[in-house]
Amino acid sequence: MGMTIAEKILAAKSGQARVVPGDVVTVSVDTVILFDNNFMPNNWREILRLHDPERIVVTFDHRVPAPTQQAAAAQRTGRAFVKRFGIKRFHDVGYDQGISHQLVADHGYALPGSVLLCSDSHTCSAGVFNCLARGVGGPDIIYAAIKGQTWFRCGETVRYELHGRLPLAVTAKDAFLQIAGVHGDHATMNVEYGGPAVAGLSISARKTLSAMSAELSAEFATFEADEALIAWVKARNPAPFETVRPDADAKYLAVRKIDLSALEPLIALPDSVVNNSQPVGAAAGTAIDQAYIGSCANGTLEDLELAASVVKGRRVARGVRFIVTPASQTVYRDAVASGAVQTLIEAGAMIAPPTCGACGGGHMGVLGPEETCITSTTRNFKGRMGDPSSRVFMASPATVAASALTGVITDPREFLS
Repeated sequence: MGMTIAEKILAAKSGQARVVPGDVVTVSVDTVILFDNNFMPNNWREILRLHDPERIVVTFDHRVPAPTQQAAAAQRTGRAFVKRFGIKRFHDVGYDQGISHQLVADHGYALPGSVLLCSDSHTCSAGVFNCLARGVGGPDIIYAAIKGQTWFRCGETVRYELHGRLPLAVTAKDAFLQIAGVHGDHATMNVEYGGPAVAGLSISARKTLSAMSAELSAEFATFEADEALIAWVKARNPAPFETVRPDADAKYLAVRKIDLSALEPLIALPDSVVNNSQPVGAAAGTAIDQAYIGSCANGTLEDLELAASVVKGRRVARGVRFIVTPASQTVYRDAVASGAVQTLIEAGAMIAPPTCGACGGGHMGVLGPEETCITSTTRNFKGRMGDPSSRVFMASPATVAASALTGVITDPREFLS
């Protein structure tokens, strides 16, 4: 019996001929990402040595620019750590800053066949690059940075075969909401994406699926490699790599077909992502106070340009705060060059600097009591973006932008036809 992508990488990185579900393996780690939360006093433990500073990436993303004295102190600790070990891949506030998972895409930090760790739960975003990437606890991150290894229990794999082509105004976020709504929780499982429709999805669209797979509670989310992915990585990282394909006789817990062409705009109702998706019409007309576009899942140039195409020549409804957060400075610069930022600003959007920000209730868009937000971020849990009495609906950037224009939750097909 053959192996899935996840099983093959776990086998290669643990020096074993074969890995099957249930195996516990110790694997070598290629990349360890530390971000500003790791350097908070309640998390940080002084590191005296590193396995290899060349394998470390440090970025500040959750609280940028620093909104509190504690956040500023944590970033100061991080800068001292970078200086002490001569870490080259450092993304401080400024030219090359961004959300860690977007920086992985911007710079090709996740090579096919590699293992990447970070202590943010959406680290599985990097699995779009045909690798294994996972969020782990702070102590595990420090151990991996020092020892260059970690351990995993291999889970069973569910494969999603993507077919068809997304209709106008329907996005990869809607495809994820379909999977989450129908198939629910994937705890202890791996998710593998493949099928003929992958070739028609941009790297950014694929990354939406891999990042959002954290909300399925998946262990790993992996994509098959194709020429587009190989070209993307080679353009950003000269290091050699080998792609990993599942064996023809790989054993899956389930193989599920998703027909992208049959999808419509969907929305996750407040307080839960899984088993909580409905056609956007089910919530249409619900008044909103805030519309938010950003996060590791939907803060790409493609997302900003989509939102701009919805609002072009129009104005945001009075009484609605429309906040747009590019996922990195690179995305921000590209969106300025493309005209998307100008279009969004003219419509009444506020552009925030690249940060996790309001996605995790940190800053730059936190919700007040009884407020309602429609967001393209990663979670809609109670209190996630602010006051526990607030409500958070999750949808695609197109749906968020359309709702910002009307002041109520709105089907984006009204503005993209």
